[in-house]
Amino acid sequence: MEVTAGELLEQINYPSDLKKFSENDLERICQELRQYIIDVVSVNGGHFGASLGVVELSVALHYVLNTPYDQLVWDVGHQAYGHKILTGRRSVFHTNRIYKGISGFPKRSESEYDTFGVGHSSTSISAALGMAVASHYKGEKDRQHVAVIGDGAMTAGMAFEALNHAGIENSNLLVILNDNCMSIDPNVGALKEYLTDITTSRQYNKFRDDISHVLGKLSELGPNAHTIVKKIEKSIKGTLLKKSNFFEALKFRYFGPIDGHDVKHLAKVLKDLKDIPGPKLLHCVTVKGKGFALAEKDQTKWHAPGLFDKITGEIKKSIPDKPQPPKYQDVFGNTLVELAEKNLKIMGVTPAMPSGSSMNIMMKAMPKRAFDVGIAEQHAVTFSAGLATQGMIPFCNIYSSFMQRAYDQVLHDVALQKLNVVFCLDRAGIAGSDGATHHGAYDLAYMRCIPNMVVSAPMNEEELRNLMFTAQQENMGPFVIRYPRGTGVMPEWKRPLKAIPVGKGRKICDGDEVALVTIGHIGNEATKARLELNTEGIYPAHYDLRFVKPLDAELLHEVFTKFRKVVTVEDGCLQGGMGSAILEFMADNNYTSTIVRLGIPDTLIEHGEQPELWAECGYDAAAIAEKVRSMAVSSKTMGSIAS
Repeated sequence: MEVTAGELLEQINYPSDLKKFSENDLERICQELRQYIIDVVSVNGGHFGASLGVVELSVALHYVLNTPYDQLVWDVGHQAYGHKILTGRRSVFHTNRIYKGISGFPKRSESEYDTFGVGHSSTSISAALGMAVASHYKGEKDRQHVAVIGDGAMTAGMAFEALNHAGIENSNLLVILNDNCMSIDPNVGALKEYLTDITTSRQYNKFRDDISHVLGKLSELGPNAHTIVKKIEKSIKGTLLKKSNFFEALKFRYFGPIDGHDVKHLAKVLKDLKDIPGPKLLHCVTVKGKGFALAEKDQTKWHAPGLFDKITGEIKKSIPDKPQPPKYQDVFGNTLVELAEKNLKIMGVTPAMPSGSSMNIMMKAMPKRAFDVGIAEQHAVTFSAGLATQGMIPFCNIYSSFMQRAYDQVLHDVALQKLNVVFCLDRAGIAGSDGATHHGAYDLAYMRCIPNMVVSAPMNEEELRNLMFTAQQENMGPFVIRYPRGTGVMPEWKRPLKAIPVGKGRKICDGDEVALVTIGHIGNEATKARLELNTEGIYPAHYDLRFVKPLDAELLHEVFTKFRKVVTVEDGCLQGGMGSAILEFMADNNYTSTIVRLGIPDTLIEHGEQPELWAECGYDAAAIAEKVRSMAVSSKTMGSIAS
């Protein structure tokens, strides 16, 4: 659905158009840009609060910088809606995150203004530094490189690593800290408290205002401007800038904090900072959800609210006419509390995703036993390993695609030491409209090759509960449970807990000619396909493998003994996944059945709704049915020829 832009915004297709306006027009342009984001996201969905918070910063940066020659990296990329609208994509912004539409994150293949793909957090400083060093090497001394880092991304170790390196490079790098005290949930940790101290110090802010005034007048100070500013800086550093010593110690020139919603002042400061050489950090204080009162008040809820009424703020939800299955994440959150009430060793850990993973349920019920460690996946894993050395049983909940960032810690700190850490990988498989950066395509492959690891996937809510119950038994060692984004299939899901023998699958139904072997929630698509095929007189068997490591050898021996044709179905990558594991088993045991593997192909899958992408990848119910149908018909045809 297309939405009409305001009078001034309608005239802006690229930053070159923006530059035609006077500074006095910038406030109105910001108002129109903010309203346009509200208008479009309310009817099409998407991330919301983060981009509203950087409207003024987006306008000021493109007004002052010579983009795309000057390079701008947004971190995390869901802040970049205003940037996209100002850089040639206003007319297609209504397709944001929709199948075959534009991406919800900056994407190099989409626009020359998107200098770096930033779907995961905390990469901007490293990337911008690499760009700056390359430009310096090429003699491009007039080129600006800006990393806008916010939404909690500064808490990740990678950001600190980049700051540490950048401080010793004489590169033209500006880091803008978008300080809104939020990621998806409120920021946590000592850095957040430190930044809060800076922004609330009365004495410091008086001098901050004086420095801001000087920066705003820098162009009027003549040829000695930089000498004057350096003297003022030196004086303040010796007295009141002790609170900024963290950045100064890393050899960054620190400026701020300044009001991130004063667009005219932002523009003036950015113009002056262009003329100051070396690594610099500008501390901007913003409000996530700025300009939409409900989003300002409840920033977690309005991070990505779905469709809503922009006037009343009512979030639109369809009202079902019968009980609906719960989200897998909520089954996890409620079951974890249920288990923890009986097992005092259980603890919960998540890296900045308490509401997204439903760890917030345990954090509310048992605040001393559940931890949000910030955007720090590596730390989350090794922290969990430390808990496990002392007899605790940590349930470490990390989105599947984010777990990739902590792979060494999984291998070195958990598996090598055989520690009982339970990795609950949410958003496994196709994750939907967040796209290629968020699909959990690889966990079955990258986890099953690790020694000492159990790797499992539930087909429904009851299996998720039972796998969680199993994983917290004594001496289980490293244990992976992966499950998808969205709802399950069981409205009546809260059933008595029972242990599942590790490495044991189940036969859902017997059949003839063709066997379906599935793992995880996608097995429900196979069930739909099987029921459709039954109406045509085709009766495939169906096995739910449940564990990709260890494999259920007894079940697989039955499959290969009884069936000459086998179809494997997984919501994960085909290279190295469950189908590959079954091929290996078949080869190791000298079976000669024909195997067809369905799953995510060896390509990056873009954004769209899960059913759309399952169909595109060829493993939704229709595709499964067609594959079994062709194999069964082929069998019958060959039989008639032989007779």
